Amino acid sequence: MRALLTVVAWVVAALLVAWLAGLFFRWACRTRYGWIITPVYEACRRPAVVVLVIGALFASVPGRRYEWLAAFRHGLLLAFAAACAWLVIRFLQVTEGLALGRLSHEPTANRQHRRARTQIRMVRGVTAVLVTLAAIAVALMSYQQIRVVGVSLVTSAGVIGVLIGVAARTSLSNAFAGLQIAFTDAIHVDDVVVVDDAWGRVEEVKLTSVVIRMWDERRLILPTTHFTDRPFQNWTRHESRVVGELRVHVDYTADVEQIRREARRLVEESPLWDRALWVLQVVDVTPQTLELQVRVSAADGPSSWDLRCDLREGLMRYIREQHPQWLPRTRAEFQP
Repeated sequence: MRALLTVVAWVVAALLVAWLAGLFFRWACRTRYGWIITPVYEACRRPAVVVLVIGALFASVPGRRYEWLAAFRHGLLLAFAAACAWLVIRFLQVTEGLALGRLSHEPTANRQHRRARTQIRMVRGVTAVLVTLAAIAVALMSYQQIRVVGVSLVTSAGVIGVLIGVAARTSLSNAFAGLQIAFTDAIHVDDVVVVDDAWGRVEEVKLTSVVIRMWDERRLILPTTHFTDRPFQNWTRHESRVVGELRVHVDYTADVEQIRREARRLVEESPLWDRALWVLQVVDVTPQTLELQVRVSAADGPSSWDLRCDLREGLMRYIREQHPQWLPRTRAEFQP
């Protein structure tokens, strides 16, 4: 009975501490730091209460009198390790959200913000993995048999390390490649990339894979080693602005200056143009046509794609309706 009362007292004390802490945090949420405290309190309230209750039970339950109590206390230790990992991971998640929330609401507009988003997510993922592994290690080392085996394995750590490295070579290489990508500015979240002639936007950079959202809303998932072992195009590595190009073939008789004026009008009337760059040039001459190239800038990849499509359509409409004689023609000369 005395032991039972002790356990109840510890649990009541833990719940009282949780209640008082809740009152304090609810008051703190109304201060000027509420934008930080409120999400932390809402995310960590339940796991914190679980940690306090399990910790009180573990500290108050005697584990040496009866065998079943010892087993129950061991189960509490496992639950305490899991609850602590749950609390830390929830705290990391809300910290990531706060850090990302302080960045620009338009992450594609600033290279520094895109790099910060990528690195914050990568660090959170790595720390979550480490916390989970630490909790699993604590749970396993609580068994006496595994602890003895672990001590013996330390003496042969070199051999075990080599074996683990060979067995998990692919996973480890992807993990190291993910860290390399995040901290060497190779790609960032929201970058526009071309991989194996496929155009898309980087949606997520994980520890072992990169998710690319294609122009048709498909998702291309590639291992991180793909971006360290093979070449790829990053259109927005230094800035979010994208310069696109389109080509139009016209007849030799076409007045390039008139087409240039029409192209300028179309570009200036388009809301997709970022008012930074545009140019129309004759870039090639074929046996039948002149090849015109229009280079125009836009704020991001999707805007550049839509702008090029609109310009291509507008130029062809202008030539077809106003100057159909400028359309490409094939000439032949008949001699008697």
